[in-house]
Amino acid sequence: MAITNFPNGVFASPLIGGGSSDVFTGLGNAVFYVDGDNGNDVNDGKSPEQATATIQQAVTLAAAVNAEYKGGSTVYIKAKALTDYTGDPTSYAETIIIPFTGGERMRLVGCGTGRTQGGLPQIKIGAGSTAMITVRAPGCSIENLGINGVSSTGGGILLDDDSAAKSAFGTTINNCHFKNCVGSTATDCRTGGAIMWPAAGNAWQVSITNNRFYKNVGDITMLGNSTNTRPQDILIQGNQFSGYAAYTDCNIWAGGGGGYGSVNIDSNVFGQLPAIGSGSIARYMDLTGTLSGMLTRNFFGCMTAEGGTEITFEAAGTGAKIPVTVFMAGNFGQFITGVGAGLVSGEIYA
Repeated sequence: MAITNFPNGVFASPLIGGGSSDVFTGLGNAVFYVDGDNGNDVNDGKSPEQATATIQQAVTLAAAVNAEYKGGSTVYIKAKALTDYTGDPTSYAETIIIPFTGGERMRLVGCGTGRTQGGLPQIKIGAGSTAMITVRAPGCSIENLGINGVSSTGGGILLDDDSAAKSAFGTTINNCHFKNCVGSTATDCRTGGAIMWPAAGNAWQVSITNNRFYKNVGDITMLGNSTNTRPQDILIQGNQFSGYAAYTDCNIWAGGGGGYGSVNIDSNVFGQLPAIGSGSIARYMDLTGTLSGMLTRNFFGCMTAEGGTEITFEAAGTGAKIPVTVFMAGNFGQFITGVGAGLVSGEIYA
């Protein structure tokens, strides 16, 4: 029997499990295309020539296939043609919801040229208070997209999970660019930012890898305040966090006191210590609510503050609030230029 090559690159054989190939019927329709310049929402989205004009329409079509065949549909999104060369690409001005019904294991994949604002398909809604992408289904992946939150207050990606009618566990967010994301309060990361959990928490087993964050009030905000709804098994790895101090309140916030489990923060780069005016947290991270986790192999842009005051990484740290339940190994920082011995590397200890 021949091996079937599915459009999303997954290979499967009818011999697997000794069953029939009938279970895979229909998965040939599991890839959809979005072209904001040449597409039309009356199209079926099943080929580049029949691409939809909006991302949400392709997601809706993909969810219909998923609901029937329980397969993971992929939505490919083409970057719009550049018309403004001052630094802001032409955007998809829409909010997207990956629905619970039919949304499981859906992939949103941008077709761009690199992890930059100009190289990726960008979503920007301007005025509005809704997250630009809301995930309500498990096992989804968001890849190679730019999200620009300028003038809006709904943030970037919301992992909307209530453990009942909405579920965002197993989400992967990879190789995306986040800029200007903010929640309902312009100087408080706890009200929203680039990647957010709702107050209900949940959304376990999330992977946030290889993203670029820039000028967000909050880069990652984990909410959820009870032991039944806390986020757990979270991997934050290989990211470049917002380093523009005057625009950022906190890079990673998990300080709600609800007991987040196994938050692993590894091999990331943190720039200037967040210092937005009237900021609420003003730290690289607050992990006060974390019951267990690891902080390993990260680089921090400044180990000392202006005038030589040491920035600390401990339960009440001035650089980061790290409880004793989070272990640290192999993290490094540097002195600010002209302070102390100058540019000297050194391991950061709690």
